[in-house]
Amino acid sequence: MKKKCIVMLSGGLDSRLAIKIMQEQNFEVLSLFFKLPVGTGCCDENCSFSFSQTHGVKLKIFDCTKKKLLDEYLNIIRKPKYKRGAGINPCIDCRIFMFKKARKFADKKGIDLIVTGEVLDERPMSQKKRAMDIIEEEAGLKGRLLRPLSAKLLQETDSEKKGLVNRKELYDIHGRNRKKQIELAKLFNITYPSPAGGCLLCEKELIKRFNTLLKRKLNEDTINLIGVGRHFIIDNIWVVLGRNQKENKIIEFIGKKYNLIIPEFMGPSAVVLDKYNKKFKEKINELIIAYSKKGNLNDRKKFEKWKL
Repeated sequence: MKKKCIVMLSGGLDSRLAIKIMQEQNFEVLSLFFKLPVGTGCCDENCSFSFSQTHGVKLKIFDCTKKKLLDEYLNIIRKPKYKRGAGINPCIDCRIFMFKKARKFADKKGIDLIVTGEVLDERPMSQKKRAMDIIEEEAGLKGRLLRPLSAKLLQETDSEKKGLVNRKELYDIHGRNRKKQIELAKLFNITYPSPAGGCLLCEKELIKRFNTLLKRKLNEDTINLIGVGRHFIIDNIWVVLGRNQKENKIIEFIGKKYNLIIPEFMGPSAVVLDKYNKKFKEKINELIIAYSKKGNLNDRKKFEKWKL
């Protein structure tokens, strides 16, 4: 019977290498991609699908930007069990969430082995030895989680002990130096995206915004606005202004379901995400003017105390 494993695919170099390493060991690979509401880093679901298809791998997407999964994920951000990073990023809890979902999916498929491209000590929070052990244990994956890029520095998994995985063909990579991974990419003849902006929760300038907005009932529309535009809470009413043409288009697309205001002059589009009266509309018009070419620094200062 064909050996099978599940690989957690972020789309970056490390997870791509994990797939190729397992294929070299004659495993049939099923990849899992988690679409998160706080950014996907260097590779989105389309990028991950393209790689999976090119390399003969089936892809399962967990869309955490919608419905039940979104609510579960937001609750983890609101009340993490483990410490946060420099922003409000609960990296350990986030990994546990994803690995739990992966374990349940693997169990349904009758697959014992789950594989990840994690590298020991590459990331300061979730890839330290202690954090890796916590994640593995909390997710119920003791002995089932293989990290092939650093496997020789970690305990043997059950699959290695059973001889299903050849430990000699795994690696002992650790730290932030990417030299060995780049060599392996050439060996396996794979392309990979350049590292890019990742999780919005790590952005220090968004801490105030997240802490304020997480107290509200966020949904699949409003969560997509958190990293977009200028945000204000005025009289407990949430208003978002675009900063450029690209953001205006996003606001106009999402704003169709809410209270969308597009000025007749050259200025930012606005969406009001709570109910408001005619008197408040005058304030919104002032806000739009303040952040248009018609406004000036003094006009903007008036609204700074409400800005997130």
